[in-house]
Amino acid sequence: MGSGKLPQPYMSLPSVSSPHSTPVGELLAALGVEVGCGLTLAKVQARFVECGPNALPETQRRPLWRVFLTQFQSPLIYILLVAAGLAASLGKHGDAVVILIVVFVNAIVGAFQEGRAERSMEALRRLSALQVRVLRDGLEQSIAARDLVPGDVLLLAAGDAVGADARLLEAAALEAAEAALTGESMPVTKQVDALPADTLLADRTNMVFSSTHITAGRGKALVIATGQATEVGKIARLTATAEEPKTPMELRLAQFGRYLVAASVVLFAAVMGGGLLRGLPAADIFMIALSQMVSLVPEGLPVAMTIALAVGMQRMAGRGAVVRRLAAVETLGSTSIICTDKTGTLTKNEMTVTALWLPDARRIAVSGAGYAPEGRLTLDGTDLDPRKDAGLRPLLEAVALCNDAQLVPPDQADPRWRALGDPTEAALLTLARKGGVDPDALRREWPRRAEIPFDAAAKMMATQHGHTHRPNRVFIKGAPELLLDLCGHAQFGGERRTLDDALRQQTLAVGDALAGDALRVLAVAETEGDIDEDAGFAQFQGRTVFLGLIGQMDPPRDEVQTAVAECRSAGIRPVMVTGDHKATGLAIARQLGIARDGDLALDGRKLEAMPEPDLRAALDRIAVFARVHPAQKLRIVEAFQARNGVVAMTGDGVNDAPALARADVGVAMGITGTEVAKGAAKIVITDDNFATIVRAIEQGRLVYANLQKLLLFLFATSLDEVIILLGALLLGYPLPLAAVQILWINLVTEGTLTVNLVMEGPEGDEMRRPPVRAGEPLITRTMLRRMAVMVPTSVAATFGFFLWRLSTGVPFALVQTETFTVLAACQWFNVLNCESPTRSALRLGVFKNPWLFGGLALANFLHIAVIYTAPLNRLFHTVPIPLADVLLIGTVASAVLWTEELRKFFARRG
Repeated sequence: MGSGKLPQPYMSLPSVSSPHSTPVGELLAALGVEVGCGLTLAKVQARFVECGPNALPETQRRPLWRVFLTQFQSPLIYILLVAAGLAASLGKHGDAVVILIVVFVNAIVGAFQEGRAERSMEALRRLSALQVRVLRDGLEQSIAARDLVPGDVLLLAAGDAVGADARLLEAAALEAAEAALTGESMPVTKQVDALPADTLLADRTNMVFSSTHITAGRGKALVIATGQATEVGKIARLTATAEEPKTPMELRLAQFGRYLVAASVVLFAAVMGGGLLRGLPAADIFMIALSQMVSLVPEGLPVAMTIALAVGMQRMAGRGAVVRRLAAVETLGSTSIICTDKTGTLTKNEMTVTALWLPDARRIAVSGAGYAPEGRLTLDGTDLDPRKDAGLRPLLEAVALCNDAQLVPPDQADPRWRALGDPTEAALLTLARKGGVDPDALRREWPRRAEIPFDAAAKMMATQHGHTHRPNRVFIKGAPELLLDLCGHAQFGGERRTLDDALRQQTLAVGDALAGDALRVLAVAETEGDIDEDAGFAQFQGRTVFLGLIGQMDPPRDEVQTAVAECRSAGIRPVMVTGDHKATGLAIARQLGIARDGDLALDGRKLEAMPEPDLRAALDRIAVFARVHPAQKLRIVEAFQARNGVVAMTGDGVNDAPALARADVGVAMGITGTEVAKGAAKIVITDDNFATIVRAIEQGRLVYANLQKLLLFLFATSLDEVIILLGALLLGYPLPLAAVQILWINLVTEGTLTVNLVMEGPEGDEMRRPPVRAGEPLITRTMLRRMAVMVPTSVAATFGFFLWRLSTGVPFALVQTETFTVLAACQWFNVLNCESPTRSALRLGVFKNPWLFGGLALANFLHIAVIYTAPLNRLFHTVPIPLADVLLIGTVASAVLWTEELRKFFARRG
């Protein structure tokens, strides 16, 4: 890869910053090129050495060891490592090894999942290299786009992808689709004349750009920038400098870790002080204090959190969302703002005719979407037969003949109907087919004899068609306000009437109304005779017959309106951020429910002039940002983030990449998305379906809900242990639990349940809850209220049982073993409590989550083993429990289930 600097010959030009304003002759001379021959092989080789391949730098993949080490960047991991070090320094090597195993398992799982996501992204990348046609040594050649160099002469035709930024030398009815770069949904008509130096990127009609493609016409262009010097390359560099924010979970963990460190130090000091005041040996009390610190830290949390995110990641992949960073799963569930591109994300990126208006005042609805000729023409809900409609049939024939596009039917390579040529004209062919007109047969019957190509100034085109036994027919289509000036008559059913001022004004008003509905409006007319190709459109003045208006649009995806409604009900605000026109964007936004009454649309010029405080104050009322450039998209995302919004940015174009990188969650489209966009995003939607984002958000919320269940379970257990041990220490009783028994509960009892608790399925109301607030702590007030019921009950059951058994005079080893078992059984019941904050565990049933059922079975089996096998008895200081006591232990421990069931009962009634 080259250095990314502009090619040296290009840099030597006086007007290097604006090649669109430099005369073509100067560019050719500076780059040493002849239009008819192109570059020589020697110049190509020298320039390739100087400028490097025409490619963007690929994001350097992190080595496996670096991915592995990043998994250790967590406050909880730091505390566990300190605890392991202290245990090892006291000779408790077994305890230290167990803690380290937990830490390393967490890191391995996280590294594996992130590596798996990267492999999924590799599979998404297109394997075939882009090919382009160039003129070299006077010969036309097909080469790989990465071999282009400044000075190459590109040969362009409809359907070609543009391999580099180039200045046009020739343009014959040339149009380019630049939505991926500028966000403009309609093809841009190209020309060769120089433009002012301050012309905006989207208006540089004498240039073609890398990552765009030609939709109509043909042309030649001089390559003036490759690789990082292209407009795409500049955006890629902007993306690389965009700072990636920390996820909400990372921020909450950092805050929680600080609290946990402080609590651990306080607890350690309290235990040491209390033990020394009681006269206990310093070494013994130090070990007890260390075990208390270990009790406070939920060892199973890091690995369980990683598995929870990994499970969410796999579920999302099954629903069409590939997650490139594990933490993005949780962040998507916390999303409160979705900044979404319009073209190709909310819409199909396929022009479709939706409405016709005939001079007899009939407004005809056209159903169907895309280029597939499937749909109906209806008037007030009644199907029309265009073959018998003398007013409609001429209009359909006109748009089929005055047309340079083609429709490509489905094949094995692509099951969809596709457009070859201008999407607007392809939509007209689809309309004709829906109306029973076969464009191919009609073109054979009425072959084209002459034409006036589309003229950007006149905003019209005309074609002449001959027939063996009938007069020549001339069809004209274009902007209504200009075409109507040529018309002297209008088609009323089977007759022609004079086009008077009243009908002319009525037609213009209808055209304005259609445009207000986000439709692009074309007028169509017909006359007879021959075309004088040098006389322009004035030759038709007063002798053409107006046939009607056609309204078409890039239609919204069918599922988007429902998806937007789901976002609204989930407390998520969608905002359109587009490069398209403000009126079009606002109309689509209103149609989809993104914009409501009183909402505003703001274009790039007004945004540029708006001070930052004013922008932030107006954000609640702005539903559409239109005609914005990449730096402004970054500003919009940052403005929402400054108001504590968790922002997801969706998009597929190169122009979306910087904002995708800066957003809390960047969501790129997998099919139509550029590689730059995919590389900047954290999540890639493989089916390009906006509704998939909603399903991904639902999965993210499920992951977060399961993490909260996990935290509730782990910290209720940790507090149980801390309170029980502190109570015994302060009241002068022997310790109810040995240090290894605490580790057993923390690692085995919890470990068999936590991993399975995060496998819980949805409760069905995930998308009816508000998003998690950005500043919400990891342990919420709701969780604390639940702990206020669960923890005292568990402590009372365990510590009360311990005191009662002490009073019966049974051996202390049996008392300690039975207390150990009561506490473990309390956790088994507690995990059922944590499945839902309001629904009864008895109604949910233990079989709702087969993983959890398996975990409970395994936990019981392992606990039986630690109680009734001699080797484990010696290691964990346990003795066999009489079978007669087992039922009593279960009954006492079940108290934690019944008290929580009572709380849930009142919560449901409240």
